[in-house]
Amino acid sequence: MDRLISMTVFARAAELGSFSAAAEALQMSSQLVGKHVQTLEQHLGARLLNRTTRRQRLTEVGAAYYDRVKLILAEVDSAEGLVAEAHRKPQGRLRISAPVTFGNYALSRKLPDYLLAYPDVSLELSLSNRYVDLLSEGFDAVFRIGELTDSGLVARPLAPYRMKLCAAPSYLAEAAPINVPQDLAFHICLGFQHPELGSHWTFCGHQGVMSVPISGRLTVDSGEALMAAARAGMGLLLQPAELVEDDIAAGRLVEVLRDFPAPSRPLHILFAPDRRMTPKLRSFLDFFVKMFGSTERKL
Repeated sequence: MDRLISMTVFARAAELGSFSAAAEALQMSSQLVGKHVQTLEQHLGARLLNRTTRRQRLTEVGAAYYDRVKLILAEVDSAEGLVAEAHRKPQGRLRISAPVTFGNYALSRKLPDYLLAYPDVSLELSLSNRYVDLLSEGFDAVFRIGELTDSGLVARPLAPYRMKLCAAPSYLAEAAPINVPQDLAFHICLGFQHPELGSHWTFCGHQGVMSVPISGRLTVDSGEALMAAARAGMGLLLQPAELVEDDIAAGRLVEVLRDFPAPSRPLHILFAPDRRMTPKLRSFLDFFVKMFGSTERKL
């Protein structure tokens, strides 16, 4: 006999207290219920149920076995539910959070393709540079830039977030030469209100990583506002490649210190661990990991 079926029959008999009750619940004969239990006992070499004409009771080993069988059957149900869920059509609303610049200049450019591929899914996208608590704020997934801490969430690493240093041709024409990162001490730097970018900028060179202090008269918490200031010739700008590449290509900005690139910053998409992941969330994760990055790891 199929052992999993026999385990199911035994569990129902233990829960309902008699073979006849289990037989009725499982729509089989009492004799077949007894046969399944007997087969299990023969396989295990131990009695699971003490049976009399009026009642049945789990033996000590039967009670321990029943506790484990419940867990096994629950795992089987979960596995089957997962497969069934995976075959369902992605549909419903997803709440997603992303940093402002990444959301505006990278993520938003791919959203039309995703929505076209999954017409029954709708997205609510929130752009913010603050720390977003996925669980308490009810988001399905969040994009996060920078080093991660242990949060109990699952993270899929994406392609590193590249940074570029640039300035307007008008600023560079009037300013001192910039050959090494230390030359920034003699320049106006447009500061971004962020713990990692506010007072020091970091660069990679032949001698390793170097951090140099910066100073300037303008500090803003918006990359777009800093871009406007940089275009107007107000100073040097260190911002994500997605934000500045179009202006560099058009000649409105010029990349400097190309031999000393700023270190790329980690970028991840995070979501809550859930054995029954919905098709809509799986479709979103798979799509954007393919667009921006690779494998999955647990924090």
